[in-house]
Amino acid sequence: MLFRPAQHTLSLQSPEMDTRDPGHAAFPADLPERIEGDCAWLAADMADNRRWCQPLTAAEVAELQAASQPWMPAERNLADITAAQFPLPTLGPRMAAVRHELLRGRGFVLLRGLPVQDWGLRQSAVAFFGLGAHLGAARSQNAQGHVLGHVRDLGLDASDPRVRLYQTHERQTFHTDSADIVGLLCLQTARSGGLSALVSSVSIYNQMRQHRPDLAAVLFAPVATDRRGEVPAGCKPWFEIPVFNWYESHFSAVYQRQYVDSAQRFADAPRLLPQQLEALDLLDQLANDPRLNLHMALQRGDLQFVHNHTLLHDRTAFEDDADPAKARHLLRLWLAPHDAQPLPPIFAQRYGTVQPGVRGGVTVAETTLCAPLGV
Repeated sequence: MLFRPAQHTLSLQSPEMDTRDPGHAAFPADLPERIEGDCAWLAADMADNRRWCQPLTAAEVAELQAASQPWMPAERNLADITAAQFPLPTLGPRMAAVRHELLRGRGFVLLRGLPVQDWGLRQSAVAFFGLGAHLGAARSQNAQGHVLGHVRDLGLDASDPRVRLYQTHERQTFHTDSADIVGLLCLQTARSGGLSALVSSVSIYNQMRQHRPDLAAVLFAPVATDRRGEVPAGCKPWFEIPVFNWYESHFSAVYQRQYVDSAQRFADAPRLLPQQLEALDLLDQLANDPRLNLHMALQRGDLQFVHNHTLLHDRTAFEDDADPAKARHLLRLWLAPHDAQPLPPIFAQRYGTVQPGVRGGVTVAETTLCAPLGV
């Protein structure tokens, strides 16, 4: 379902709250009115990309190349790579600092300079997977058990509720993925468009709590979100998790507006109430506010890592080159760090379990993990 901007201007004036309205949910008792910290950033705070763009050194690239060599034979399954089997004596400690920045800091880091044009697909994929293993365990991204995803336009219809938007050239809109951390490696850029965008979901909460607390409260109530056909055994074709969550002093957001809208195709899914729609429209409006969000053009060899619980990410629409060899192509990882933040039990609907290090991803019956290099 394509993004539909709000058709009216949303008021930032807060009316009196009517707690009898079932569209309202009470704020968690210990939730602060404003969440402080590095994760609550605005666009102006990130204007200097030296804060978040970190070039790889020649020595680190050489270390990655050496660690990749045992995994170059075609018969080796990349899904078997672990941090212990991919030693990075100097880059490993740096990745520990990156993981801390992701989980406890601003929530995103961009590493620049992997020589993908020289290495080719397999070596680039091995290095990416091995580097990701130092952040967390790879999780399946689809019903086929793919722990290494390919993000490119497959010519699918974005309005089809069975299609996941990363398989199209349409804008994705701001959303979260089914993992603690999502990583991207840019192999090839589009002819035009395809910018990566980030916004702090914590800052969106802060803005809503300040200006429209009535609507902010609504987002702490569960909402149905479409699984897009990838349904674990015994589960409904949608899950019901609040957009905003506060658990053991940690904030987390779960959101994909198109999938919230498309869940309404199921007759027994809870109906969206008018105040919920208004709250979701305001969230979209704030996510798209240039004072809050950050856009970046990924270059070939860029590695972007994003914390899903405190950030929403987006990708603008793009147009590919007529030459298929020059079509936009990114590799993707969903990662589960062992030291990730606690999540409320309700997240098990989406993550399978809330146990750090083994949660997240798409798991269906008889799934075998693999890391395909084809699309």
